[in-house]
Amino acid sequence: MKALIVDDERLARNELRRLLENFPKIEIIGEAANAEEALDLVDKLHPDLLFLDIQMPGKTGFELLTEIEGSVPDVIFTTAYDEYALKAFEYNALDYLLKPIDPNRLAEAINRLEEDIRHEEFKRENAKLLTAEDQVFVKDGEKCWFVKLGKIRLFESMGNYVRLHFDDQKPLILKSLNALDEKLDPHSFFRANRKHIINLQWVEKIEPWFSGGLLVTLKGGEKIEISRRQAIRFKDMMSL
Repeated sequence: MKALIVDDERLARNELRRLLENFPKIEIIGEAANAEEALDLVDKLHPDLLFLDIQMPGKTGFELLTEIEGSVPDVIFTTAYDEYALKAFEYNALDYLLKPIDPNRLAEAINRLEEDIRHEEFKRENAKLLTAEDQVFVKDGEKCWFVKLGKIRLFESMGNYVRLHFDDQKPLILKSLNALDEKLDPHSFFRANRKHIINLQWVEKIEPWFSGGLLVTLKGGEKIEISRRQAIRFKDMMSL
């Protein structure tokens, strides 16, 4: 389990690193003093877990999580403030530890993390990725469709919902884009940015875009930006 410590206080980072020495399954692969440093490290090191402070100079820990593209690591918040606890769990936090961190509470959080990992591994082993050939049932209000995934050219995040684009239809389903990303076959569907997953079979044109990104035009007419970070992954995946 690769972990990243994100905290603007050096002493707090050192103390947490010392406490984590008692948990050999947790490998600290890096530290960041603010959200910008953390974003770069998440992109380069792909941690499984963040020990994340909330109040930091510049962006908060919450803002950091909204800017991570692709799969978001598991999160254990570490903070001196108890008033953010409810908001923290809106971000699917595994736990919320108050400073100074109690070793027993840290052990509880790590045990919960290990249980969640075992549960997720079991689900992955018994789950089948959805391919372009699979058909899914979609219901939006009074309307229903039984549509082949290969016909869906774009998945667009709309808060807690995802809008599907197929034919001339754009129904909403109650599901997060992250949850869909885990279920869709990556050979057919690509996470272009925080808000969009595109069907690679529907890509009509690709152009260079700002800051090292790409602009993809789909056969349905939609223009979707592939962010700089995802553009690197896209080029690696699609190149010979």
